[in-house]
Amino acid sequence: MAYLAGRFAEEMFSAGSEEAKAAREWGRLAGFWHDLGKFAPKWQVYLRKKVGDAHEDECIGTVDHSTAGGQWAAKQDGLWGHLLAYGIVGHHSGLLDVVSNGTSCQEARLSKTVEDYSNAPEELLERRSGAPPEFVLDAIRQGKEGAYVASFFSRMLFSCLVDADFLATESFMNAAQAGGRNAVEGNCLEAINRLVAERIASFGEPASNDIVNQQRAKVVADCVEKARAPAGLFTLTVPTGGGKTLSSLRFALQHALRNRQKRIIYVVPFSSIIEQNAEVIRSIVAPLQTESFTPLVEHHSSLSPEKETEQSRLAAENWDASIVITTSVQFFESLHGAKTSRCRKLHNIANAVVILDEAQTLPVSFLEPCLKSLQELSDHYNTTTVLCTATQPAIGYNEEEFPIGLKGCREIIEDPKALFDALKRVEVEQLGMCSDKHLAERMGSSEQVLCIVNRRKHAQEIFRKLNGSGGAFHLSALMCPEHRSQILALVRKCLDKGEPVRLVSTQLIEAGVDVDFPVVYRSLAGLDSVAQAAGRCNRNGKLKGADGVPCLGKVFVFEAEEQAAESYFRETAQVAAQVLDMHDDLLGEKAIHHYFDLYYYQQKSRWDEKEVVKSFRLEGRRKDCPFRFKFRSVAECFKLIDDWQTTVIIPFDESAEALIGQLRNESIPIHRNLLRRLQRFTVQVPPKWVRENSGSFEELRDGQFLVLISPQLNYSKDFGITFDEEHGGAQLLNI
Repeated sequence: MAYLAGRFAEEMFSAGSEEAKAAREWGRLAGFWHDLGKFAPKWQVYLRKKVGDAHEDECIGTVDHSTAGGQWAAKQDGLWGHLLAYGIVGHHSGLLDVVSNGTSCQEARLSKTVEDYSNAPEELLERRSGAPPEFVLDAIRQGKEGAYVASFFSRMLFSCLVDADFLATESFMNAAQAGGRNAVEGNCLEAINRLVAERIASFGEPASNDIVNQQRAKVVADCVEKARAPAGLFTLTVPTGGGKTLSSLRFALQHALRNRQKRIIYVVPFSSIIEQNAEVIRSIVAPLQTESFTPLVEHHSSLSPEKETEQSRLAAENWDASIVITTSVQFFESLHGAKTSRCRKLHNIANAVVILDEAQTLPVSFLEPCLKSLQELSDHYNTTTVLCTATQPAIGYNEEEFPIGLKGCREIIEDPKALFDALKRVEVEQLGMCSDKHLAERMGSSEQVLCIVNRRKHAQEIFRKLNGSGGAFHLSALMCPEHRSQILALVRKCLDKGEPVRLVSTQLIEAGVDVDFPVVYRSLAGLDSVAQAAGRCNRNGKLKGADGVPCLGKVFVFEAEEQAAESYFRETAQVAAQVLDMHDDLLGEKAIHHYFDLYYYQQKSRWDEKEVVKSFRLEGRRKDCPFRFKFRSVAECFKLIDDWQTTVIIPFDESAEALIGQLRNESIPIHRNLLRRLQRFTVQVPPKWVRENSGSFEELRDGQFLVLISPQLNYSKDFGITFDEEHGGAQLLNI
């Protein structure tokens, strides 16, 4: 176990570097010391009674075996040892605050009386860590300015320790699951790189009059060229429809191979738009998939039970895969997490390439800690981050305007302005206030049209008004991913055949969904959302007028008659409204810069609204616990989505029913593959719906999972899950 913890710590840094060597010794030491308390006589008596019949978690209440190692680390290694002590003390219960109102805090644990463990082997007690990596020493010397750096290293060590502990426990308790972990077959990134190159090559040389595909080819060429650069921070500024998914993946693979990085982590802003990116990449890597090896892991928050059990902890992802696709919520909340299951993956973010898709969606209120964590990964953990967007939010460092910005960003595209000019495929027109009735009439006059609104209820209202016009479809996150995939397949089929399609959708269609409409309506939102909507219009640049001459697509921006919206869209729409009348080209560089100037730069007081960065302090003169870290408090307040939803599993088809059957059978352990497959049939709903309709849900596995009992009554073929009698009732989709 100590070997694993040391190896994980070493692999966070460049191979053979001094940082790697120092970290390996610290990881090994955490592994050696984390269970010193088990040498206490009471624990030994317990073990003799329970040999082969229990896991150590069962006696945490009997004998505290975690505190002893933390106390030993703090006492033997003084100031530095406290960085180890946080992880050792918390390797079961999670990272703690240095002080709290209760008894569960780091100071209390380090000062409590523990059972005598002096009969531990001398080879454990005599070990010394040596100095931490030089950048950690530099941070400690800086005092308060370096506190975040030191806390980040402490959390990363914690990740190495708990992942090693989980894997060691799993190999003992659940040999079948341990045997099912990825067996890497050769250099998988090289194989994936070849497959991606072959997929891109299969598109062939673009025709001389095919401007869009010519520009997409240039984007790929720029990505391949810039992939030779050293690890660090990059921006990839490409218009929507410019081929960001494959070109960014091509960059990431080439770059990772050149810089000896271990994996690619693809981060998207919302779980509702994750499936198409995963589908594209999965289709490419399919030849590498075997029973014992999965090159791609899709991991987001919809099935990460808050109530932890031994099974759910063992089933939690540690991101030990060649490509990981996850959400911003999972990514950033884990980087600021405290739970063992949340943090165990963190060491696998180090020495990786992170593609941050739609980077402009970073929330203002957590902007500073989000950027600080990206900078830290880049500066010290050999991690490359690519901020990938069609509307680059200019979050680079500026001493006067944006001192929290990222330092050292390099643009991948050689000439972004020329690229945007060449890929101009739409014209944007402002409609002003527009009633639902008038909007439905305008949509009804177009054979193929997409309307994107900010709220689910609004989408439903417009769909009802359209329902008699033919070819009407609806999409929202109240439909499970499998349902949405089927609707999108029908939509694409109709678009290809030239048949009527009038699609009303929430914002989930704006990123990662490849559809191409001649006309798009967008309810007022941030300019980045308008740009994403525009990317669904004349996406491939093949639109022609009645005379057969190529023409631009039409994007209409309107203000809804009912202004209520989710907080994020209300805020961004208000900022966009200030920009509308000041720029002729809403998607031009000046308008976008003005928008983000208002949205980011002029809201300094909100950059760290929850004071996350301030929650990590260093007081070098204190010998009791000089690192004044509030790990648990930060984890509790660091919520990118305030109105957290409840996950419900939908018995949508026979495949879903079979998976739910496995959940009902408690003799079948919760395993990673089961959770991954269930994600296709999940919907996020307000907790209020669950409370008010408790009889409509079945609780499984001691309340960890909720299943919709009567889909015929509460799941509509048009709207997904609903408790509104007007559009519920025997309408389950069957296609």
